[in-house]
Amino acid sequence: MSETEDDIATREEDEYSLDPRLVEAILDAVEQGDAGSVDALMEPLHAADIADLLEQIGGSERQALVKLWPQGFDGEILSELDESIREEVIEALPHDVLSEAVRELDSDDVVDLIEDLEEPVQERILDALEDSDRAAVEQSLTYPEYSAGRLMQREVVTAPEHWTVGEAIDYLRGAEELPDQFYHVILVDPRWHPTGYVTLGKLLSSKRNIALKDITEDSFRPIDVLDEEGDVAYAFNQYHLISAPVVDENDRLVGVITIDDAMAVLDEEHEEDVLHLAGVRGETSVADGPVDTARQRLPWLVVNLFTASLSAIVISQFEATITTLVALAALMPIVASTGGIAGTQSLAVSVRALATRDLTRSNARRVVLRELGAGMLNGIGLALILGIAGSLIFGQPLLGLVLGLAMVVNQVVAALAGVLVPLTLDKLGLDPALASGTFVTTMTDVMGFFAFLGLATVILL
Repeated sequence: MSETEDDIATREEDEYSLDPRLVEAILDAVEQGDAGSVDALMEPLHAADIADLLEQIGGSERQALVKLWPQGFDGEILSELDESIREEVIEALPHDVLSEAVRELDSDDVVDLIEDLEEPVQERILDALEDSDRAAVEQSLTYPEYSAGRLMQREVVTAPEHWTVGEAIDYLRGAEELPDQFYHVILVDPRWHPTGYVTLGKLLSSKRNIALKDITEDSFRPIDVLDEEGDVAYAFNQYHLISAPVVDENDRLVGVITIDDAMAVLDEEHEEDVLHLAGVRGETSVADGPVDTARQRLPWLVVNLFTASLSAIVISQFEATITTLVALAALMPIVASTGGIAGTQSLAVSVRALATRDLTRSNARRVVLRELGAGMLNGIGLALILGIAGSLIFGQPLLGLVLGLAMVVNQVVAALAGVLVPLTLDKLGLDPALASGTFVTTMTDVMGFFAFLGLATVILL
């Protein structure tokens, strides 16, 4: 029997997720205090899978696992942990285990590990580092949060710009310490200004007598240490960068950013936008407790409570109309629902386009006109369907006409609100993803009810 698409999708998903039976076996071994079995079950797992396991299990089970198997925790696991439980795990680790773990990490990973921790925990990790590594991490922490200086690693592979391929290869082979992963050799002048870079592939495939400056990449693009990490991630995605040198205010090389860190920022920003569109603020995790979860969601629920009252005020102004024709009360949710969905569709597309910088001042007018046209066409289509259905069900052609006209108005309002609200907020320097949803929903509800009940008052009464 051949596999269905669902079977294939399920199998592929299972290949990249933790087997529930494995999780159960690990927890059973932890409960029995069988450190040998825990080691045998955990040792083959990737650091990201171990981090997922720690995030999925409960707090008491997590504490028991860390206490029973502390020697298994290395720097890679700590860097993969969600911020919501990272401090808890670090505090539970013995000092010698933590010291060994953080010494394995590059400076950018150490910065990412400790920047959101409480100061005593930060000091515990910094004390575990060599003096030179500690100085590098502390220097990175002086840069603004969410800047390139926080994102970069200080371990950089450089070569004088006048070297040949042979000299660079001999240097790399003789170097006592090199970063675990690097993609370019950065060329620098005597004042430590980066002038270009050479990929390892080009370096290894070129003859020894060729000058490095003759095989540099066109993608070379230095990044200012104070650039926002969101701009850095955009540059990596836009220009297909693998790594990029970071320079200070004097254009001197101070570090390098690699594609894995840039893409992690891009992923975090996309996740943040999705959460903001749903009215969720702050970092979220499945490990969060009910109090933290409620605190993250409550503010915008309260805001929405006040904005929803505007709809109630509009409806109350047409109390006589609704009392005279009760069918209107049954049809109002249809108007609100379709308008809300249309507004959310337009909003999601607009926020995404703003995030990727596809929606700019130069093409905003064209996008607004496109949304206006799409809203008009959707409104006409829905008006024909609902107008005819309303006429047949309630036996009142004029009621169908009112419903159809209200649908056209609401679809146009929803489409325009979905693009104009985030554009306006973005121009004001506010996060369009965080605040747009509430405003768009309010506008579609208020205008939908006003158009529907207003037209009903004029046409039917």
